[in-house]
Amino acid sequence: MQHAINPWTGETLGSYAQLSDNQINDALDKARLAFRHWPVNVPIFARTEPIAALAGLLRAQREALALLITQEMGKLYRESLAEIDKCAFLCDVYAGQGAAWLEPEHIPTEAKKSFVQPVPLGVILLVMPWNYPFWQVVRAAVPAILAGNAVLLKHASNVPRCALALEKLFLEAGFARGLFQTLLIPSNRIESLIRHPLIRGVSLTGSEAAGRAVAGICGQELKKVVLELGGSDAFIVLEDANLNKALDTAIKSRFVNAGQSCIAAKRLIIDRYHYDDFIHALHTRISQFKVGNPMDEATDIAPLARPDLRVELHQQVVNSVAQGAKMLCGGEAAQGTLSAYLPTLLTDAQPGMAAFDEETFGPVVTVTKSSDIPHALSLANASRFGLGSTVFTADGTTAQTLAESLHSGCTFVNDLMHSDPRLPFGGVGDSGMGREMGRLGLLEFTNLKTICYG
Repeated sequence: MQHAINPWTGETLGSYAQLSDNQINDALDKARLAFRHWPVNVPIFARTEPIAALAGLLRAQREALALLITQEMGKLYRESLAEIDKCAFLCDVYAGQGAAWLEPEHIPTEAKKSFVQPVPLGVILLVMPWNYPFWQVVRAAVPAILAGNAVLLKHASNVPRCALALEKLFLEAGFARGLFQTLLIPSNRIESLIRHPLIRGVSLTGSEAAGRAVAGICGQELKKVVLELGGSDAFIVLEDANLNKALDTAIKSRFVNAGQSCIAAKRLIIDRYHYDDFIHALHTRISQFKVGNPMDEATDIAPLARPDLRVELHQQVVNSVAQGAKMLCGGEAAQGTLSAYLPTLLTDAQPGMAAFDEETFGPVVTVTKSSDIPHALSLANASRFGLGSTVFTADGTTAQTLAESLHSGCTFVNDLMHSDPRLPFGGVGDSGMGREMGRLGLLEFTNLKTICYG
């Protein structure tokens, strides 16, 4: 059984039976039949119609879907509303631009005609996380289906109601039965599913360990894989930066979704001239945060999605302090709650400390002093992760140099690091491989087929 448990109240919202082998085989057969029909009989421009309809449904059911997210994984209700809005915007983007992005690329050669035609691969398995239970799925599923593939979703086991709601939405939007299906299965069933000959690609957003395991299986099976894994994003503030804007952006980036975001600003690297003042302002702000009911508008920090996540986060904080970091606030569970953790500020963080080297998935921010620009860059790149990065500086040349030199898939200058459906998104190093969203994300699960006419 899969259980949906409200992380704020501890209430069991529902229990759901996992699929049997026969039910999994039936889902695979439905996906196979859907794929045989979809790319052959439905032209690309017509595939955008249910995507536009999905955008409309997301907006029409916005409040109910957001409530589902908040109840099941604990996100602030206002953030859940924003998540649904972002899903609808992604659908708008692909409904409007997707057909053009799938146009063949004509390349002049000696042939009468030569071009590269994106051709769908088949059935794609999505292995998705709980922290953005609608956004992560929609951003992976919509481009994969638009490209002509069918999709099977293995969602995180603690958000089964979100997973089932997504399948219902895709059906209501007019996608053919079998094109998008939710599989309520345990993690130990993923390997056999990936090895099934019908599965032609896998997109996983999750932990580094899960990514390595899935990549290994896909390597053995020679199947396409896209991985969006953890992050320990650097947030650099240089001497000439707009400090007020940098402070506001750092706080918003680090504490959104109670810190449970892969692209959160987890490592603040502050120039030595501003280090003490920045810490003081940061400490003042986050010490005033209210931890509480995610449905309450006055709440700043919602609970973590599960109690075990709080235990793991606290151990990272304890280890970091033992290794020399200074804790200015937080560092303990919020009393009287199932899984909430107090917003925590660690200073004097250095490479070798848990909070610097590992991904901290919760409301914990670390601050490190940099002596100059080269030092800031070396600290930022002293990580095996490489998802996103942020630079605050008034100098355009410095910004461009750092943006090109930072070991990350995305760099934002003087702005909040975020994903945008119009732009490719993904990481390097232990943060994964491949890209989601934008035109490049749309092409990930296609065969870029060369066709020539003599």
